[in-house]
Amino acid sequence: MRFDPEKVTEASAFLLNLRGGRMHYIKLLKLLYIADREAFVEWGIPISNDNYVSMDQGPVLSQTYNLIREGGRVWSEYISAPFDDYEVKLTNEPLKAKKLSLAEQNLLRHVFEQYGHKNRWDLVDFVHTFPEWQNPHGSSIPIDMEEILRALEEPSENIQAIVAELEHERKFEERLEHACRS
Repeated sequence: MRFDPEKVTEASAFLLNLRGGRMHYIKLLKLLYIADREAFVEWGIPISNDNYVSMDQGPVLSQTYNLIREGGRVWSEYISAPFDDYEVKLTNEPLKAKKLSLAEQNLLRHVFEQYGHKNRWDLVDFVHTFPEWQNPHGSSIPIDMEEILRALEEPSENIQAIVAELEHERKFEERLEHACRS
């Protein structure tokens, strides 16, 4: 499945709304990563469909991080660029859920209830314990979906099936998008 900036914006706005409308972007990225990880456990697919990388402050959703830094059509309409102490805030009413399912909203709420009270540095320390994270020493190292699934102790036959299914979905979406443009 492909990365969907609108869906990630919805998920981010959902978490920001639970936090009162603003949050340090490192904390937001950690909560989104934890939510993706828990979605793998629950359903075998992530919420964001982002690419993951190990950075100094832990695992990061790569394209979401780019949205935070550079903005984007939908992102910039609802969420500010980082300001002051690198916080982002809602700038518009949160998006009505068009892309997030009720199950995904409930999972995000659960992640926020479980980890939202922690400060960003406690979350950084927590995600540094995830087996898939490697210290990149100032750089970044890609994290494959298979690494996350192995870290979650998913059986190897399930990992192969999940990866194959997600690849099949991605190719289907590409063909559908191509057909719509034609």
